[in-house]
Amino acid sequence: MKGATGKQRVAVITGASSGIGEATARRLAADGFHVVLGARRVDQVRKVAEETGGRGVFLDVTDPGSVVEFAEQVTECAVLVNNAGGALGLEPVAEAVETKWLWMYQANVLGTVRVTKALLPKLIASGDGHVVVVSSIAGLEVYEGGAGYTAAKHGQTVVAETLRLELLGRPVRVTEIDPGMVETEFSLVRFGGDAERAAQVYAGMLPLSAADVADCIAWAVTRPSHVNIDRIIVKPRDQATAGKVFRQ
Repeated sequence: MKGATGKQRVAVITGASSGIGEATARRLAADGFHVVLGARRVDQVRKVAEETGGRGVFLDVTDPGSVVEFAEQVTECAVLVNNAGGALGLEPVAEAVETKWLWMYQANVLGTVRVTKALLPKLIASGDGHVVVVSSIAGLEVYEGGAGYTAAKHGQTVVAETLRLELLGRPVRVTEIDPGMVETEFSLVRFGGDAERAAQVYAGMLPLSAADVADCIAWAVTRPSHVNIDRIIVKPRDQATAGKVFRQ
């Protein structure tokens, strides 16, 4: 996609080796963006980059040094999709595992803060920047066993809302994407690689796909420059709330 100057716009996507990040990379590349993709699984992200005509770079958003090194390799940025994050475990508060809570806060909240802070000067310099924060309905609701993840996602939501206030008058839009149940590697990671337990999350219902969420992101970032989509809440038809799901 070309900007007002006729130059191809650059979209940076974190957590782009699989799932929503990968689907967003493919969708934005198809829409004409040059994509710069960051992820810890560098071989995988470089494969996605090769297939989309973009560039894949190692990025661990929980490591401040890694974020600095990544940002130094990004010369221009018009769109930033903060997608990296995730959940670990489903323990109740009484059995909270602090190391899991710390990782979720690092990955979801501080990861978004670090990457946004590092690339914000380039987003402003683009003259038409756009920050997308991929949060979750867990940033708006709570459910049993999810306190660590919902706390982190609530924090991420607050970061997006505050950033929008702080950038008022600057040429940067801020959009929050809040998906419900999406069938990706999310549950597999949450349950430590337990494929059977992960599959049960989506049993008897039709969840969203990563491409469904990428479609929302692509729509938001291709609106006219004066139009800001504050928030998109997207859930499968079979899901009413985080904990209310219809199953066959």
